[in-house]
Amino acid sequence: MSKEIVLRKPEAMIFDMDGTLFQTETLLLPAYQKLFDTLRAEGHFEGETPPEERMLGSLGMLLEDIWKVVMPEASEAAHRRADELLLQLEIEGLDQGSSQLYPHVKETLQALKEQGVRLFVASNGLEDYVKGVAFAHEIMPLFEGVYSAGQYKTPSKVNLVQILLEKHRIQDAWMVGDRSSDVEAGKMNGQTVIGCAYAGFGRDEELAGSDVLISDFTELTRLYREAE
Repeated sequence: MSKEIVLRKPEAMIFDMDGTLFQTETLLLPAYQKLFDTLRAEGHFEGETPPEERMLGSLGMLLEDIWKVVMPEASEAAHRRADELLLQLEIEGLDQGSSQLYPHVKETLQALKEQGVRLFVASNGLEDYVKGVAFAHEIMPLFEGVYSAGQYKTPSKVNLVQILLEKHRIQDAWMVGDRSSDVEAGKMNGQTVIGCAYAGFGRDEELAGSDVLISDFTELTRLYREAE
């Protein structure tokens, strides 16, 4: 990454959801504890709840891969039940209204849209979860499309972003995200990557290869304004 890089104004920006737009831990951690209480009660899991850090460190992966990290010793049936429970508990949490976007996300998205930037989401999450977050926090109308691995059954975010770009005939976009999967998705599709360094879920090397790093979501408006 070079500080001398000159960005081109994109026709679109593609955003990851967890750790980029949405403060995932505000919804995930209460659901996580309830999930393991239920798994134990149903006989799918024994022992202590795995450390929360293990779950937070896995964000950005496909859900099926997350459980392999969080509870590798558990059965496939336990993993699939965890899929169901996590979605159910997170949707319930969204309805309760206690989760949060990162500061100034909605205002920044609105400002970018008013300047003519086409806005999209590309997430490795389940469809109902990703769209549920967008609806609950009243940002859904700002997006031209919300894409999820759960809806499109894609094996990686590279494929998901490729589908998005082709469907909407986008040539020049910024991929904005906080994980290595976002960097890979942007670069493998020939796009600029803006790495979000404020979530803190991943390791420092997660964002290696980003064109620019930001420490606050509002920096996007300045980057867009200064781009050629």
